[in-house]
Amino acid sequence: MNYLVEGLQGSGKSTLAGKLAEKKGCTAVREGEYSPIELAWCAYTDETQYREILARYPDLSGEIEAMSFPEDGRVVICYTKVRTDNIDFYSDLEQYEIYNGRTSFEKFRSVILDRYRKWDTNDTVFECSLLQNTVEDMLLYRCSSDAQIMDLYRLIREALEGKDYRIIYLRADDIEGNLSVIRRERTDAEGNEAWFPLMLEFFNGSPYAKSMNVHGEEALTDHLMHRQELELRILDEIFPDRSLILSSKRYSDTDY
Repeated sequence: MNYLVEGLQGSGKSTLAGKLAEKKGCTAVREGEYSPIELAWCAYTDETQYREILARYPDLSGEIEAMSFPEDGRVVICYTKVRTDNIDFYSDLEQYEIYNGRTSFEKFRSVILDRYRKWDTNDTVFECSLLQNTVEDMLLYRCSSDAQIMDLYRLIREALEGKDYRIIYLRADDIEGNLSVIRRERTDAEGNEAWFPLMLEFFNGSPYAKSMNVHGEEALTDHLMHRQELELRILDEIFPDRSLILSSKRYSDTDY
């Protein structure tokens, strides 16, 4: 069996993924780590691009190679796991991600479906590997309708045919409260907010926010409310036999 832990930012996915992996004797795969299905925080290059990256960063080539995973003529680079003071390295490698409108929708859909079809692991807990990054990409960067997103997930369900998996979704009953908690928790060494300003910048700079002429905390909260409603609808209509909904931070170990 495999487990897909999903939910909004700050809902407690990392904590649950760790508990679930320990309880079930599974391996936990976090965002940014190599995953057979998820590409968030990873560069996805062809072999020519990969060699060009190694040539651009000769001092980091060993670290890059250690975080690189070949796949059928492509290379997945877990670049956020490479440690360097060269901030430009991360900005450069970020451009090779498939999310946030960096690829055509046809390529985006093809890559996602192909990886789900080829996925063959067992006894693994995946954090944010089904909903968050794909739904955010389509809502914020492709300005897709809910119907278009639902259509993609119907194809994803077909691609997952024959796989052993369960989806555990942490429903946030107080989205504003969750955001307040992670704003306090995710700070730098001086106590300054480190995560929330980046999240707000990500939202404010998205094509969706610009096209709708919205910005700021209230608009971000409204977006997250809509996203959660849509994700719960996806589970209810497309994955009803594969999903379990838990109330974020209000569940017991016997619930999963």
